[in-house]
Amino acid sequence: MAMKIKKGDNVIVIAGKDKDKEGKVLSVDMKNHRVVVEGVNVVKRHTKANQMNPNGGIIEKEAPIDISNVMYCVNGKGVRVGFDVKDGKKVRINKKTGDVL
Repeated sequence: MAMKIKKGDNVIVIAGKDKDKEGKVLSVDMKNHRVVVEGVNVVKRHTKANQMNPNGGIIEKEAPIDISNVMYCVNGKGVRVGFDVKDGKKVRINKKTGDVL
């Protein structure tokens, strides 16, 4: 199955506690259908002191959310993504306008 959301895309959250937040996709887990979005679903992680983090303490980081809860974002609005073949190459398109993403 082709993924309609890729790393680096600008997306908007359409469901959950962070609804209507926008952010950039940091990573995509194709196996579990989850994405990590910058500034969305931030959780606190209590860490022990170690060599990389000598002080330890509470670290805030983004946790993955289901890919069905995000939509590709263009000009602050979510758009549906489709696929089309242009010049012998499969490309993602905006379903509403037909523009190549």
